[in-house]
Order: sequence, then structure tokens, then C-alpha cells
Amino acid sequence: MSIVFAATHPERTAGLILTGTAARTLWAPDHPWGPSEADYLRSVEEEERRWGSEEHGLEVMRRYSPSVDDDFSPRWTAYLRQSASPGGYAAYRRMNMENDVRSVLPAIHVPTVVAHRAGDEVVPADAGRYLAEHIAGARYVELPGDDHSPFTGRTEELIAEIRRFLAAASHEPGWVEAEPDRVLATVLFTDIVGSTAKAAELGDARWRELLGEHNAVIRRQLARYRGKEVDTSGDGFFASFDGPARAIRCAQTIRDAVEPLGIELRTGLHTGECELVEGKVGGIAVHIGARVAEAAQPGEVLVSSTVKDLVAGSGLTFDDRGSPELRGVPGEWRLYAVRS
Repeated sequence: MSIVFAATHPERTAGLILTGTAARTLWAPDHPWGPSEADYLRSVEEEERRWGSEEHGLEVMRRYSPSVDDDFSPRWTAYLRQSASPGGYAAYRRMNMENDVRSVLPAIHVPTVVAHRAGDEVVPADAGRYLAEHIAGARYVELPGDDHSPFTGRTEELIAEIRRFLAAASHEPGWVEAEPDRVLATVLFTDIVGSTAKAAELGDARWRELLGEHNAVIRRQLARYRGKEVDTSGDGFFASFDGPARAIRCAQTIRDAVEPLGIELRTGLHTGECELVEGKVGGIAVHIGARVAEAAQPGEVLVSSTVKDLVAGSGLTFDDRGSPELRGVPGEWRLYAVRS
């Protein structure tokens, strides 16, 4: 959440401090510091079954805070019991399994320090180095110790690094106050299916009236979900959001709200780093969003894999639509349809 916030709202972010952090939970070919999905789910099932037992509490404490004396185990176990029910903890773990913010890292342009303990076995130090290497200007600091929890073990080194970082960052020219020229944003495009045929069927006067009703419906929903209208072109809308989940829910509501008008929409969303020009977003991320909308089926809300990765825990579900070619956009883009 901190990473996404820093990329989306740099004007509100003094600095970013990451400790014991990874960009992704599961193993991937280019991020080989996590379990497979099958192994992860097996561990969730086992922990849900044993959650709250003294034996389990001791194992968790030894893994996350090996420097803590075993005599502390009863208090640690009580802490786990008071934090979540077995089912709540399992749901939290399954949500975390979907976390993947690798695509967001290049969009961070605020002072950043990545601190990692050398012996951390929960999240290996290589995962911390990956973060620092993919965030522009980030400084990587490897600390002694093997605790994953930042609140146990040799905390004095971590606190000293945080103090140094804040002292240095606060003296940088234009720190925080400078207006950003690039931000992370979710762009939404809509297009009326078969608009030419519909206009011919209705005639000019009725078509103009229908377009006015369509526009009013969309603008009401944009206001409701805090979306910003960027442009309209004939029968299409282009809007931006500072949160992908809200953008998806807005798209679903718009789709359903125009249905009584006898209209179907193609809708596409993409999240990426956008240029800010006179308060409006632009850049390659916008072009990708438009091409995603082109690939959508009538009545479908189609999103890029980046959007899907960023809404873990939102309750939204998706169907894989493969990797169709996006006109004029290089590379392969995995697309997903939002389930109604």
C-alpha cells in the first residue's frame, strides 16, 4: 500500500521507507524469492488448522523474531490469538498471495530507503535489493541480524537509518512541495458498441438526445467514484482514477447504468505511470488503456494484468482473456475480464 500510494500521490509523500519488504509474494522467474502457489496454499491450510496453539505460536515467533527468548512465547501466542481468528488470518494470507507491485516500482519518484536484515529468512535480502534496484534513486541498507519483524532484535541500527534518511531527505530542495510531473494512475476508456448503426437507426435528433443521456449517466458515476473526466470523443469517454479498484467498480456501474438506454459499452482499464500536462494524464499508459478497451467484448470490463495485480483483497474476480495483440503497443499484455 505504501508503494502504490507513493507512486500515486508523490505530492503527499515525504519519503518511502521499506523494511523487510518484497515486491511480490509468490515465486516468479524474474523474482525467485517466494514459494510456489501450491506450497503457499498448503502452508495457509496448515496454519489455519494450528492457529492459536502454543506450539504454533512458538514456531512463528522463532521464524519472525529468532532473537527473542523462548520464554516470551506465551505472550506472542496471545498476541496472535487477539489479532485474528483462524479464518480471518487465512483470508489475510490468501489476499497477500496475490500481491505484486513490480510494475509500480519505476513510477516511484520520491526519496526512498530500503532496509533489510541480512539474515532475514521470511523475506530474503535479495528481495530487498530487487526493490532498491527498481526504484529510481533508492538507497539499499543491509542491517545486521536475522529478525524479520522490525520491532524485535537489533532495532537501534534500523532506527538510526530511518533518522538519517529523514534528516537528509527533508533538506533536499523542493522536498514534498514540488508539483509532480508523473504519477501512477488508472485510466478508463469506454466506447458505445455499434454507435454508427445506432445513430442511423435513431436519426440525428434522437441520437444526440441519447448521447446526452449517456454522457450524464457516466458523469454521475465518475463523480460518485472520484474519477476525473479527461476527454470525450463522440461516443467515448476517457477518465482517470487514483485507485484501480474504484475505477473497476465505476466501470461496472457505468455499464449497468447505460443498459436501460439500450446501449452496450466496451470498457478498458490500465494502470501505469502517466505524464501530467496541465492537470491531465498522458503517455504510453494512456495508449495502452485505449487499446485494452478496443479488445473488450460488448458489455465487458477488460483490464490489464497490472490492474488485476493491484486490486488483491478487493473481492473482485477475473477471467483470463489471454494475451491478444494490442494495436501499436509493443510487448505482450495479459488481459482479464472482470466478473460481474
